[in-house]
Amino acid sequence: QVQLVESGGGSVQAGGSLILSCAASARTFSSYNMGWFRQASGKEREFVAAINWSGADTYYADSVKGRFTISRDNAKNTEYLQMNFLKPEDTAVYYCAAGPNRRILGRTPSTYAYWGQGTQVTVSS
Repeated sequence: QVQLVESGGGSVQAGGSLILSCAASARTFSSYNMGWFRQASGKEREFVAAINWSGADTYYADSVKGRFTISRDNAKNTEYLQMNFLKPEDTAVYYCAAGPNRRILGRTPSTYAYWGQGTQVTVSS
């Protein structure tokens, strides 16, 4: 069982930056691939970024590539999402997720077994 707690959300103007953090309870955090998803009001949850258990491999949605950076610190049991050049269309609740299968670095919610409660990001124009 892994408990995930996101932090760092807030309100920012377009062009600004935010850093989201996801703290994990598991001592085996380094065993999990990690991801970030987001869900805007009235829309389905969508993939944002993923990072494998070691941090060596990352994967981004086209909509955030070049603006967002996913990273992790296994010593601190924490995953991060650096978001730069934010746009109003980035407004959503952002969720971190943990996937127990190291061989799958997925972009679909079904590949992740554990989820945080979400943190709101609002970007104004």
